Amino acid sequence: MFFASGQPWRRPRRIRRREIGQTAVSGVEHDFSAFVAARATSLLRVAYLACGDQTEAEDVLQTALERTYRNWDRVHHETLEPYVRRVIVNAAISRARRRAILSIIPMHSPPERSAHATDTDLRHVLMEALRALPPRQRAVIVLRYWEDLSETQTAEVLGCAVGTVKSQASKAMAKLRSVLGRETVEGVIRNAHA
Repeated sequence: MFFASGQPWRRPRRIRRREIGQTAVSGVEHDFSAFVAARATSLLRVAYLACGDQTEAEDVLQTALERTYRNWDRVHHETLEPYVRRVIVNAAISRARRRAILSIIPMHSPPERSAHATDTDLRHVLMEALRALPPRQRAVIVLRYWEDLSETQTAEVLGCAVGTVKSQASKAMAKLRSVLGRETVEGVIRNAHA
């Protein structure tokens, strides 16, 4: 992996307590900053597709980057981006679970939702359909079709078996087809690969 400066990525050396100073710490911070600068847009897209909301995606990405920075010395450079993707997906699933639990707790007055416009574009309709999927199915769809990962790579990122990825993708596609219609889903997938 190379950074924007053209320098190859190298694993930061372990810092001893007596060596802590401006030069020793700034090397690790520089490498991390270079990684974030190079991959932030792609990672934000994964977070947005996993969450379905821009502000929540930014929060999830911030959480993922914080966890990555804390574990920077333990993450291997070959698995750096998949590691961050997995942290993003796990954080999005955790937030969705938390929200589901909070929605069970009764409120004094439920929040009002605005009515959908009649001339909604396909992207908005698709995002609504994705938000309706359970978090694991949404993660599989995002990683398989938006990030264009193979079933094996998706299984590695999610920490599950390839068969689980296949079944989750099948169930999610069936739900999307029932909500959107078969032609719409197939057309969106073709456009994503184009």
